[in-house]
Amino acid sequence: VDILYSFKQVDRILYSSVVYIHNYGFIPRTLCEDNDPMDVLVLMQEPILPGSFLRAIGIGLMPMIDLGEKDNKVIVVYADDPEYKHYNDIKELPPHRLAEIRRFFEDYKKNENKDVAVNDFLPASAAYEAIQYFM
Repeated sequence: VDILYSFKQVDRILYSSVVYIHNYGFIPRTLCEDNDPMDVLVLMQEPILPGSFLRAIGIGLMPMIDLGEKDNKVIVVYADDPEYKHYNDIKELPPHRLAEIRRFFEDYKKNENKDVAVNDFLPASAAYEAIQYFM
């Protein structure tokens, strides 16, 4: 199942010398516990312009707690990227890639003195259930 997805306008300036490790955006017409659309990390080879819509395939869910609130991230692959389009589930990704994703989200708000906790990655089925629920 493909997901339509677009990037947000700038709503966060990173406080340290880190960069988003993949394209980052949201799923339109969703609303999560933090009163924002569902966040999406898109694994693909190329950066894309803000405001772009992509066909994406959900491969997993990264449950997070940000300042005491749930702030889950859906992990997707760009459906037309020859390097990533064959992944169907988060467990197929190399362990180092998962460690990089986890580490980025554990660290990216530290200089703001904000607490973030990343829980274990969940499979593609959990991502689709979450998307349907928050639509």
